[in-house]
Amino acid sequence: MKNKIAVALLTALTLLFAFLALWSALAFIIADNWIAKVLGFAVVAIVIFGIWALIREIRFGANTEKLAGILDTEGKLPEDNLPRVRGRIDRDSADQEFEIYRLETEADPDNWRSWYRLGLAYDAAGDRKRARAALRDAISMYHSA
Repeated sequence: MKNKIAVALLTALTLLFAFLALWSALAFIIADNWIAKVLGFAVVAIVIFGIWALIREIRFGANTEKLAGILDTEGKLPEDNLPRVRGRIDRDSADQEFEIYRLETEADPDNWRSWYRLGLAYDAAGDRKRARAALRDAISMYHSA
């Protein structure tokens, strides 16, 4: 619940910033100086990109949470029981568990559940980029099924 409150607060702050930026951009756009107009339109473009990125991340989080709930209901969500060293997951243990989920995904590459668990294993092993890619694949497979 704390994460949802934090996301809601950060989203509200981001939208407030976007509104204020657009308000300032409007002042630049209506100015007589062409440089000010260019700057105003650049700010509008940046705000649009920022809102798109915000929506994309919120959807990603909601979808991963939904799939985690399904796996948890089915009893197929991996437990977070890897040993930790000074608060961080032990890399060797994470690599060993990663191999289990890599082999599972290779054996059943069309199963979103395998890709989701692989994404969690990538994350535990410290590879955030591949973790997010695997989770996106899981989301796509779930929605296309």
